[in-house]
Amino acid sequence: MSNKTFDILKYVAMIGLPSLATLMSALGLIWSYEHTDAIVATVVAVNTFLGGLLGISTYRYNNSEK
Repeated sequence: MSNKTFDILKYVAMIGLPSLATLMSALGLIWSYEHTDAIVATVVAVNTFLGGLLGISTYRYNNSEK
């Protein structure tokens, strides 16, 4: 994975998806959207999975330098 790809995915995992989950949660409550909980849970699950993959990638990268 290139550094640019990693940086983009890191930004998405740290800023983008948590912001999206918060926005969806707030709008769902304000406008009484159906399935808001399922949508927010899906975004959070994807974010957790992405964070795990990025953590593994960081660990492997740091250990390969030694």
